[in-house]
Amino acid sequence: MRRFTSVSLYGLLCVLLIAAAQGQWIDAYVQIIIMFIGINIILSTSLNLINGYMGEFSVGHAGFMAVGAYITSVLNVWFFTSSKVFGPPLLTPSSAVYLFPVTLLLGGVGAALVGLLVAVPSFRTRGDYLAIITLAVNYIVKSSIENIQAIGGARGFMGMQNTVNSMKESWNLPWALVWVLVMVGATIWTIYRFVNSTYGKGIIAVRDDEIAAEIMSVDTQRMKLVAFMLSSGLAGIAGGLFAHVLGYINPGTFTIMKSTEVLVMVYLGGMGSLSGSVLSAIALTLVLELFRPLQVAKWVVVPLLLILLMLFRPEGFLGHRELSDVFPRLRRWFSPQERQS
Repeated sequence: MRRFTSVSLYGLLCVLLIAAAQGQWIDAYVQIIIMFIGINIILSTSLNLINGYMGEFSVGHAGFMAVGAYITSVLNVWFFTSSKVFGPPLLTPSSAVYLFPVTLLLGGVGAALVGLLVAVPSFRTRGDYLAIITLAVNYIVKSSIENIQAIGGARGFMGMQNTVNSMKESWNLPWALVWVLVMVGATIWTIYRFVNSTYGKGIIAVRDDEIAAEIMSVDTQRMKLVAFMLSSGLAGIAGGLFAHVLGYINPGTFTIMKSTEVLVMVYLGGMGSLSGSVLSAIALTLVLELFRPLQVAKWVVVPLLLILLMLFRPEGFLGHRELSDVFPRLRRWFSPQERQS
């Protein structure tokens, strides 16, 4: 029987979803749910890099998401659309098709630099102290954005939908969905390769025993630096995608509640489990959408479900294991080269 790689299977899934969206076989509502699932996968897997694989406790992921969202949005509105704030576009709107991934990555770089602000003081802190630092960064980012009137301040910032429309006019495709699917695949591949690399083994050593890791010549400060910047950079990319899916962003979106939502996904899926983070992001996004008609009451029902899960399954869906560890028969569908580090 022929074996497939997960890359080829994911590529086939992406083609099917894009074709279904292009052929209007799935409506706009379903497309938005799929994109939110993809964005949450990026957020949960990136935070799991810190809270799961490295064993730290970061609670300010929404702050990094906000940095990426605003940097990407401002650059795209400035470059490709006409606005009251920036005037006529600097570049032709049609060039957004080729330059959108560049601005998206620049948003990730900006978020990674903010992550550097967390990584440096984290060299001497762990546990609750790191949680306080990341929480403070979340509030600092939110408050700073609220006081920058050039990008809307507390009112929010909009105009990103014009960039998406410009890409559609150049090449008629559901571009928001396309880029979400591309970035989800790139994120999972990047984190998988990272945790199976020398750096990945280093951050796992930090989680198990930081002092012992230092004795064994592991550069723990460098490991923390790289992991924090990678995690926050990916959160920034998720923020940029989020802004262009909605077409509007507001600093009130990136509060501690958003960070808590991402935390729930990490612990729900299992600490240090990449596939667990993917499954929990899918499950929690669907559950939240299912309970949306309950409005405020959903924040009673959903936490209750999570409490019951923690009582009967405290390690989450998969714990420290991957899906192929729980279901070994899945390995027969994948090529052996893929499991090498």
